[in-house]
Amino acid sequence: MTFTHNLECATKSHWRTPGLAALFALLNVACGASAQPNHARQQEQGQAQPTIYFVRNPDPAPEFQLSGLDGKPISLAAARGKIILLNFWASWCGPCRAEVSDLVELQERYKDRLQVIGLIVDDDDMDAIHQFVKDFGINYPVGVAPVELRVQYGGIPALPTSFVLDTQGRVVQKHVGLRDPALYEIEIRALLGLPTSVKVETFEDTGEIFLKHADRASELPGVDFSKLTSEQKKVALHRFNAESCNCGCTLTLAQCRINDSACQVSKTLTAKIIGELTGTHGSSQPAKSTLAAPAQPNAPASPALPARPNAGP
Repeated sequence: MTFTHNLECATKSHWRTPGLAALFALLNVACGASAQPNHARQQEQGQAQPTIYFVRNPDPAPEFQLSGLDGKPISLAAARGKIILLNFWASWCGPCRAEVSDLVELQERYKDRLQVIGLIVDDDDMDAIHQFVKDFGINYPVGVAPVELRVQYGGIPALPTSFVLDTQGRVVQKHVGLRDPALYEIEIRALLGLPTSVKVETFEDTGEIFLKHADRASELPGVDFSKLTSEQKKVALHRFNAESCNCGCTLTLAQCRINDSACQVSKTLTAKIIGELTGTHGSSQPAKSTLAAPAQPNAPASPALPARPNAGP
């Protein structure tokens, strides 16, 4: 699976109609990242039909009970039966501010079958938040995400981060960064069984949605397995999932590589392990290792062409 970040872009293509005819255009305007099968991004060139991706056998979304800014309770259970777009954001975040008006429009357009929920992260100026909600006419529940809840959803290392839940409350896709709102509408329509002109495929979550599934991955960002035998690769993956990164993230090496591909600490430690197995680190003799509990190699569904959004669930 691939999951890359590009969070510097704060501009987006404007969308004001359901315009599914503009699907092909949206492939090139998204700014952010979504989960999708390996090589899907490379294969999208020349694809005749846009493809979105949803997780195969999705996990239930962690439940929560919060009090909204208006004093009303917020929970996933209250929206069960609807598609839920769980949006982690902050008022100081430029890309977050840029997408709010589109989330408001989506909520209005699909109000009977969609529930957008805004969860505030690292934003302590409650007066400014209340004013922001008022100025933008936010028509969906907004609450403050406690640290424990953020941890349950992977720590939310970048904003905005949105989770798409199906009508059964299961997480079928995760988007990091600013996404074209047409992507959200396409996913909503597909999950509701409404007409779309896209192809829907599924993939196995290997840590892109929930880091606890990093042990399913057979490839990791920035890790070169090409010099390893199949047995050595199993050993390496086992160690990556058993040993912790010491960058302060409290994650395993595998989880850290997926969560933050720019982390130099996990990159160095995984390279060291690769070197030990190939005999290129500290010794001229190849290191011998015994596999205690081999990690299962990821077996993604047949590669498909990604729609620029990248829906993977």
